[in-house]
Amino acid sequence: MDRWTEIELFVQTAEFGSISRAAESLEMSNAAASRYLSSLERRLSARLIERNTRRLYLTQVGEQYFRRCKELLAEMKEAEADVSAAVLEPTGTLTITASLSFAMKHLAPLVPEFTTRYPKVNVNVLAANRYYDIMDSGTDLAIRTREFEPDSNLTVRRLAQTRRVLAATPRYLDTHGIPRTVEALADHSMLIYSYANRPNELSFTRGDEKQVVTVRSKMESNDGQVLRAAALEGMGILVQPKYILYDDIVAGRLIPVLDDWDLPRLTINIAFQNRTHMPARIRLFIELLVSHFERMDYERKWTS
Repeated sequence: MDRWTEIELFVQTAEFGSISRAAESLEMSNAAASRYLSSLERRLSARLIERNTRRLYLTQVGEQYFRRCKELLAEMKEAEADVSAAVLEPTGTLTITASLSFAMKHLAPLVPEFTTRYPKVNVNVLAANRYYDIMDSGTDLAIRTREFEPDSNLTVRRLAQTRRVLAATPRYLDTHGIPRTVEALADHSMLIYSYANRPNELSFTRGDEKQVVTVRSKMESNDGQVLRAAALEGMGILVQPKYILYDDIVAGRLIPVLDDWDLPRLTINIAFQNRTHMPARIRLFIELLVSHFERMDYERKWTS
C-alpha cells in the first residue's frame, strides 16, 4: 500500500506542481509527503523531482516515470469503477438448484421478472430431487427442505413452512370412500414419495394424540410431479407438501383427507455460501424471492 501511496503522491505532485497541494489532496502532512517522495526516489535509485525555493519540476527520468504512473493510476481507477458497476448492476450467470416441483411452480414464473429487471444476468436452474454440493457444483443458491446444512460454510435463510397433506380426486374418493381414520389408509391405494424419510411410515399428530401407520404403496416415485399427475388421474391418495398441491386443492381437483391430523411439516430454506462480499446477482435474487413469498402470503396458505 505504501508503494501505491508513493506513486499517487508523485503523480499528484507533478500535476499540481506542489508537494503541499498534493499532500492536502491526499490528506497527509507536508512532512509525510516529503518522506514518501524521498522513499520513492531511494527505492528507484533515481532523482525524480528537482526542488528549489521558487519552483518544482520533474527530471527527465521523472517525466518518463510520471507518464507511466499516470497511465497506471488511470487503469486502476477504471478497474475499480468496473468492480463498482458490477456490484450495482449485476452480471454473470446465477445458478439455482431446487426440486423439480419447486422449480416449476416457484422459480420458473419468477425468473422472467428477475431477468427483466437485470438483463445482464443469465439464470441456470438445476432441477433435481437431490441435494447438490453447493461448493463443488458451482451453485449459487439451493432451495432445500431441511433446517440445517452440514457445511458450516453455508448460510441458511428460512423462506417458508409448509404442511404435508394427503389428497385425492373426488372421483377416487367417490369410488373408494373417504378414509375417516388413519388406520383406514391401509385399505387405500397410496402414492408415495420415495425420497421421504421412511416413506411408507406416516407419523400423525392431532393435539396431544400421536399415531404412526404403515401404508402400502400403489405407486412410488422420486418426483412429486409424477405423483401429482397420477393422483389427478384418480390412481390413489398422495402425500405431498401443500406448496405443490395448493392450487389443485383450491380448484377442487384434489380433496384433502384426514386434514385434522398433521404430518411433520417441512421448512423451505435458501442455502448459499458465506461470503464477505456477496455478488449482486445472488443478493438481489434472494431479496426478490423472499419478498415474493411474503407478498403472496404463502406460509399462511400452506400451513392453514
